[in-house]
Order: sequence, then C-alpha cells, then structure tokens
Amino acid sequence: ECPLCLLPQPPEAFPSLASCTHRSCWACLEQYLRLAVSESRVPVSCPHCPAALQPADVHRLLPEPALRDKYEEFLLRRLLVADPGIRWCPAPDCSPSQARFLITWSCAGLGVPREGCGTEFCYHCRQPWHPDGPCAPVPPVPSLATPTAQLAQPEELAHGEALAQAEAEDIKVCPRCSAFIMKINDGSCNRMNCTVCGCLFCWLCLREISDVHFLSPSGCTFWGKRPWSRTRRILWQLGMVLGAPMVISLAAGVAVPVITIGIPIYMGRKVLAGGPGSRRSSLSGCQQCLSVTSSVLLSLFVSPIITALTVGVGVPLMLTYVYGTVVLSLCR
Repeated sequence: ECPLCLLPQPPEAFPSLASCTHRSCWACLEQYLRLAVSESRVPVSCPHCPAALQPADVHRLLPEPALRDKYEEFLLRRLLVADPGIRWCPAPDCSPSQARFLITWSCAGLGVPREGCGTEFCYHCRQPWHPDGPCAPVPPVPSLATPTAQLAQPEELAHGEALAQAEAEDIKVCPRCSAFIMKINDGSCNRMNCTVCGCLFCWLCLREISDVHFLSPSGCTFWGKRPWSRTRRILWQLGMVLGAPMVISLAAGVAVPVITIGIPIYMGRKVLAGGPGSRRSSLSGCQQCLSVTSSVLLSLFVSPIITALTVGVGVPLMLTYVYGTVVLSLCR
C-alpha cells in the first residue's frame, strides 16, 4: 500500500530511492516532483523525510523534458546565488542557458558584455555600463505613493500611500540573494525559507536565523505582524529577570507532585483499562488486581527518578537562559 495515496500497488510500482529507504508509488512521486519543481522547491526532499532526492532519481521519475530542464536550471541557480562574486545579467529574457550569470572578481569599473545577449552593465551597480563616471545611486521606481509628473488628488495620494505600505509589508527581499519574496497574509508564521537560495530568515527582522530565533529575546514573534518595540522588549526582559525565581519555583513545585503522583495513576488506569478482546479480560479478578498493583508499585519507584531528572535538568536550563541570554541581551 502506498503511504501517500493509500492504494494497494504491486511491488514493481514502488521505485527505490538512493537518498533514503522510504517507498511511494510511481504516480505519487511523479505528481510530487511536478509540484515541487513547478514551485521551484529545489533541491527536492523526500515526501517522508528531509533527505534530498538525488538528481538521477529526479530525472528518472520526471517524464517531461521541460520539467527536467527547469529542475537543472533551479539547481544551478541555487548553487550560483550563494556565491557573492556572481552578477546576474539585468537584461530581460536572458536565461542561465544564455550565460546570464558571471563569476568574476571585483575591480574598479568593470563593464560586462554578455555573449548571446549583448548587454553591457556595470559589475558593481548592475546599471548600464558607464565608463566615464562613478556608479550613480539608483533612482526610486515611481509608484502610487511617490509624486509623479501628474498632479494627484489628496484621496488618490492617500490611497496610493496605503497601497504602497501594504505592498512593502507583503513583499520583502531575501537577506542572502536579494530575491523578492511575497508573504500571503493568511495567518502564516514569520519563519521564511527562500526557494531561490534556501536561506532561512525571519520575516520581521530580515536576518538569517536558526530554529531558536523566536525563543531568543530578539523582539520577533512567531505570529506577530511586526517586531516588538525596544521599550516593550526591555520591559519584557526585565520582567523575566525579576520574576524568573518565583515562576520557576512555582513551576517546579507543581511539576513535582504532578509527575510523582500522575505517573502511577496513569499507569494504573492504563493497565486496568481493557476491551472485551484484550488479554486482561481473560484474567481473573485476583490476577487483574495483582497486575494493576504491580504496575502502580513499579511506577512509584520510577516516577521520583523522572521527577528528579525533569527538575534537575529543566530548572538549570531555564535559569541559564534567563540570567545568561536575557541578561546579555539587556546589556547590549
């Protein structure tokens, strides 16, 4: 049975993958790869685990030559965009197959002609080649929020400013490859993953992050619309520093009896519960009582060990975070 479509399939319908041991039917893998490549989610991971599929497997599973070419183009772009010495040709309709990228070292005033394209641009500012002068600042693109040559009514200008602000909140630039990324306002989180270069960054502060970024006192929240202000962040950190002993003591005081008493009660109820077809239903009343008693007694010996490990490890970790990470953040 295929774990994706839940349909029974013959053994030959499950192709083997070089990256992992998971198996899915051929049709499901083809559909999965079509969607992944069409959305530029390259490299493509296994549908069951984070392991990246090998290019040979992708070529074998993708039937359309156009999708295979697009997959190779996305792989090449992902590799090249991580190199800071690469400049992309600004001309339209200039693809990587036409030598759109350039790998070179920085030097003062470099004009770059592209073979097959003919466009000459400056290596530094990516503007048309200007051999007689320094790089000029790029003028802002006229938008609804900026004054234009035509006179606009106040209502239209206010509407344009609101629209431009909304666009600025929904479209931002990847901090690594400068690709434009649009975030749909559907309640999704602020942990963003660029499909061009694979950069993991925060939507609020636009910095490359790790998985613990939203647990750190950075002011960025997982679901918020904007980062906290400096005053609110400082007040929250001061509250954590001053209230940590009381909160940690209260949490430990609640956790000790809950774990110590809760585990034996849970195990006793678990052993006592049983359906008509279970093995315990065939036991006599004395045997059932003995089984429940033994499980509860065993839990009474194990639960203090679990409690000690939980409190002994959890409390130092919380104290280290509060009086280490938070205090250092306050001192900055």
